[in-house]
Amino acid sequence: MEAVVWLEDVGKEDLSIVGGKGASLGEMIGIGVPVPGGFAVTAQAFRDFINRAGIADKLFEALNVDVNQETELHRAEQTAKKLIMDAKVPKDIEEAIKTRYEELCKREGKQVFVAVRSSATAEDLPDASFAGQQETYLNMRGAEDVFNAVRKCWASLYGARAIFYRVEQGFEHNKVNLSAIVQLMVDSEKAGVMFSSQPSTGEPLVVIEAAWGLGESVVSGSVSPDNYVVDRKTKKIVNRYIATKEIMITRDAKTHKTTTAKVPAKKKEAVVLTDKEIIELARYGEILEEHYGLPQDIEWGVEKNKIYILQSRPITTISSEKKAAGPAASGSGKILLNGLGAAPGVASGIVKIITSGRDLDKIKQGDIMVTKMTMPDMVPGMKRAGAIVTDEGGMACHAAIVSRELGCPAVVGTKKATSILKDGMEITVDGGKGIVYEGIVAQAAQAKAAIPATAGGVFYSKPVTATEIKVNVSEPDRAEAAAATQADGVGLLRIEHMILGMGKTPNWYIRSGKTEEYISELISGIKVVADAFYPRPVWVRTLDAPTDEFRAMEGGEGEPHEHNPMLGWRGIRRDMTETDHFRLEVKAFKRLHEMGLTNVGIMLPMVQHVSEFQKAKSIMRDEGLDLDKIDVGVMIETPGAALTIEDFIEDGIDFISFGTNDLTQYTLAVDRNNENVAGLYSELHPAVLKLIEYVVEQCREAGVKTSICGQAGSYPEMAKKLVEMGITSISANIDAVATVRDTVARSEKILILDALRNRD
Repeated sequence: MEAVVWLEDVGKEDLSIVGGKGASLGEMIGIGVPVPGGFAVTAQAFRDFINRAGIADKLFEALNVDVNQETELHRAEQTAKKLIMDAKVPKDIEEAIKTRYEELCKREGKQVFVAVRSSATAEDLPDASFAGQQETYLNMRGAEDVFNAVRKCWASLYGARAIFYRVEQGFEHNKVNLSAIVQLMVDSEKAGVMFSSQPSTGEPLVVIEAAWGLGESVVSGSVSPDNYVVDRKTKKIVNRYIATKEIMITRDAKTHKTTTAKVPAKKKEAVVLTDKEIIELARYGEILEEHYGLPQDIEWGVEKNKIYILQSRPITTISSEKKAAGPAASGSGKILLNGLGAAPGVASGIVKIITSGRDLDKIKQGDIMVTKMTMPDMVPGMKRAGAIVTDEGGMACHAAIVSRELGCPAVVGTKKATSILKDGMEITVDGGKGIVYEGIVAQAAQAKAAIPATAGGVFYSKPVTATEIKVNVSEPDRAEAAAATQADGVGLLRIEHMILGMGKTPNWYIRSGKTEEYISELISGIKVVADAFYPRPVWVRTLDAPTDEFRAMEGGEGEPHEHNPMLGWRGIRRDMTETDHFRLEVKAFKRLHEMGLTNVGIMLPMVQHVSEFQKAKSIMRDEGLDLDKIDVGVMIETPGAALTIEDFIEDGIDFISFGTNDLTQYTLAVDRNNENVAGLYSELHPAVLKLIEYVVEQCREAGVKTSICGQAGSYPEMAKKLVEMGITSISANIDAVATVRDTVARSEKILILDALRNRD
């Protein structure tokens, strides 16, 4: 076997020759992905070196230690590394490395900078990532420097963290070899990591993290990166978080060495990637997942507006089983910190501040590990921790990846965990919402909701449907019963029922100077439902109470007398004229999201023209609500909204929901509360169905989610028709969820069978 091989000459079948990283790079070059070229010093060259140098027996004997004993582990590391670095490398192997580097320079027409990266034969596997276990050396130039970097990569195979991880994963030391990858250096202006599917759940969402400079800052967790999410079905950016980037890793213009610098003030909070770059990266993510047949963890960089893919490996943190979501913290405790929920789950324990690997002995089983950022040598301590909290980092940092592998809740990128939290404090970490609470926080109703319904001790398994089955909730005290239906979310949470229950109109609170009390009441009620369903979506309808209902409440003396309040001043019509109240609702939504309840969406009722939607969004932005991070949709209750749905789609709507009670009465000119014409009222009237079908068709083509939350959604006959139309979800009343789910499951099967028969 040759000591060195060109990357374009190897592929995914050559893992034993060039390791996981090298095999993947060669494979990607072969399918046309833009990968920087280079060569690999083979795993066989490494094994040839230790055998001919006569150090193999001593090397593997030194590694036979109890890896849970810190002293023994570090002694093994020192002995093994010294053996590698002191041994004489055979001349033919040394010359092969230097000669191949010089050939690479000739290819490029200049002496090039390269990255020398470790690629072990037992890394980047579907069930073991070995994240950060071996070393990488950036900006190497010159044959001698490249050769020395290769030797250091060989030695890093026996670092304490790598020794520990191999033992934990069940790999024998003497069966793992290392290939050193020498690859053209991409001097990235911006770089990061991308997951082709959501790294915890496996959902078809591309998650991209980006920072200025080289991607090492993102991988190591030394910077909190921007985070972008692309829906692979619609090819649209569905979420974007712009972080404050404090540092960047770059190549110094004078010394040509890799250096850490402060990000210029104007770029700290600037968006790193353009929309075009985000979508292009997502496309590469999809290509690679389809090629490998597994979700991929991908490193990338952008130099002079060109995207380069630097590495791709399987994501190892997606559960192979579809487990019920773990219990979430209820939030009854004081919130100490907010960050990025990097590994789901909830844990309570005692804080242990860790400043380096030397502090790991402080961590006892179940303690909460708090550090600026985790390093690979901290894995033994992370394994004992009940949860992990860091100052820096994103979804792709070391802390996030390892925590997900360990099944350990983690919140990263809090910025100030090590200064706010103190040794000995008792805290609760919610790794799903990205929140750290003071003290031991009670568990939410979600714990109960996650338990399947039973009847007479018989397990009830709900049918799986492509059409989501959601539930309507009128009052927060019905949250537990609603969650017990195992619905896919809440398609309608009525805010007016909470307000009517207060006994005072919103204007009373405004005139009395008690707006904070009003906002707190809204938050309290919505939060109960959002907690019970998290992370499943909860669409909250803004105020939709007619004037006659407010007139009977304290503060309702000035309410107007309307001949037909159902056709009058209600819904968005009132909110866009009495904007003070609408702003209070928006403040409540904003605070709920800041609390980590990002599953809450806003649904605007009684819309009849796109200008109303545009004005509402303008107010939301004025109040500081990030519309990239919250779903905003409208009720389709008027023929005006249905027949102009294209305008709403063009304006960037996230979802629609049919309110069939009103849509029917406004289409048929039938007062639903008038017994004289009650016989004419029917949600199944052809005109109503045509309006619904038209809206569903337009939204489906545009990738906009569609739902129904009116009473008609609970009728089996209507549910069957909606499935045939291709509606995204049906939201039924609590007592009708099971019936609707069965109807939908049966309807979907009939559609599949009919399609198969027609094909035959």
